[in-house]
Amino acid sequence: MRLLKAYSFFVFFSFCLLYSIASEAHVGSAGVLFQGQAGAYRVLVSLQPPDVIPGTAQVTVYVESGNVTSVLARPIYFRTGDKGAPSSDVISPVPNQTGQFQGIVWLMAGGASSVQITLDGDDGKKELIVPIVAVSTAQRDMPAGLGVLLSILGLLLVVILITAIGASASDGLLRKGVSLTPKQRRSRWVSMGVAAVACTGILYIGSSWWNSWADDYKRYMYKPILGSAKIVNQNNERVFQLTVDTNSINKSSQRRTVMSFLIPDHGKLMHLFLVRQNTLDAFAHLHPERRDTTTFEAYLPKLPAGRYLVYADVVQRSGFAETITDTIDIPEIYGNAALKTDPEDTYVVTDPLNNPKQIPVDENVVICGKPGTKTKLKDGTSIVWEGKPEVSFEAGKPYQLAFEVFGPDGKPAVLEPYLGMNGHAAIVRSDGSVYIHLHPVGTYSMAAQQIMQNRLADTTKIFRYTTDAKAFRDSIDRYIAGLKLLAPAERDRLLMASMSGMSTHDMEGMKHENRIVFPYAFPKAGQYRIFLQIKRNGQVLTGIFDANVKEASM
Repeated sequence: MRLLKAYSFFVFFSFCLLYSIASEAHVGSAGVLFQGQAGAYRVLVSLQPPDVIPGTAQVTVYVESGNVTSVLARPIYFRTGDKGAPSSDVISPVPNQTGQFQGIVWLMAGGASSVQITLDGDDGKKELIVPIVAVSTAQRDMPAGLGVLLSILGLLLVVILITAIGASASDGLLRKGVSLTPKQRRSRWVSMGVAAVACTGILYIGSSWWNSWADDYKRYMYKPILGSAKIVNQNNERVFQLTVDTNSINKSSQRRTVMSFLIPDHGKLMHLFLVRQNTLDAFAHLHPERRDTTTFEAYLPKLPAGRYLVYADVVQRSGFAETITDTIDIPEIYGNAALKTDPEDTYVVTDPLNNPKQIPVDENVVICGKPGTKTKLKDGTSIVWEGKPEVSFEAGKPYQLAFEVFGPDGKPAVLEPYLGMNGHAAIVRSDGSVYIHLHPVGTYSMAAQQIMQNRLADTTKIFRYTTDAKAFRDSIDRYIAGLKLLAPAERDRLLMASMSGMSTHDMEGMKHENRIVFPYAFPKAGQYRIFLQIKRNGQVLTGIFDANVKEASM
């Protein structure tokens, strides 16, 4: 039976490659949403990567403005670049859906990659590059019915093969009407015996190979980086410390050295988000400093005591973005809690989830808002979340989460760039199973897109990494230290200029735009809290909003 099962595995192999999922940098939010402008075309691109590599990524393109007549897509892998990329696949128009295109692209290699979207229409051909992280994270079981069917077919094929080999050494040598001699009958049985032994050996070798391949697949499936967070007392101040355990990843030496080859995203080596568990009524966005290869530290602001969810975003040099997670018990405040690791470290407290009457007493209190309501921030600025009150979103459906910001005088507010963007948002599900760090351009890392854009322009067919970890770390540390010496406005101009697609006109426009739109698809039903961050008059402000998400309608 073991041999028949092994045979069925071989036949099933071609089927199992068609089923796949993805690894993502954020927690619980599958896929990538990209919103951008290519000439006269403004589009929203949705990519749903597979969970087994090789596999197919689902591509959906929504044309928001401009007349697009055809769409092509092809994967661009970091290692092989443009020269090693396959030809483009056609993304077909969706019947009865104006401006919507759908199709697939095959991802044959895991890790950091991207999908190049080519749009053709009234404004000619334009291209976009959408970063994507795709690695094997699942192993599919064969359906029981299919296993039985393949076993029966395998048994039938083996019997036919053995019978055919026996006949070829006996009946196949006779003339018509001549009967087998005793010697020929013995020859037939001997040939069939040899064939049976040979088939058994082949199946055994195949079974061993399959089991070995499956074990390797399990061993090298993507495993998230683990981190251990704790609070240490340094000169009577609470200091958050995150130690990364790279030995827990897998046997790959390249994966174990990822912390030596991190690159900054929005000018920061790590974006740390702390959210009080269950109530989601305390939030901090910090930027820890690297003390050594695997240790990061940041002074804690005046967060109240409690158990907190920990989400730490980092980006590797290939554009592979990951989120390190943990939980931590934060003690009561001691010391003055006034020290900051980074000038743009922020925190806020608000009313607990499902208990809006319990408003905390704190200098950074913000009342939580909902769609269609106006929420006032501590400096008098107000934010309106566009939409109807008491609306429920559908899981899996892309939305444009739009917010308008007004000054204390009620006029549209003048926003300043914050970490190179006109706004950031963190979205957390009530149980902590979903977390994502959003930007107005989409759900991907800006550093990842920049890396892939540069790789696309590189004519090198096979990219070779530097292996000097110390030299790489030192160069990154010097760059970050240089950013800290710049005035905030100058630093933001530099960060904005380095982001793909940011023209001078776009950069100037961002400073005066009071409307911020975040593309996002809530992955599953439940309660969510949105922490929206903007910057005005040199101060980072945080608005908080709640959203109810229901199951997708059929």
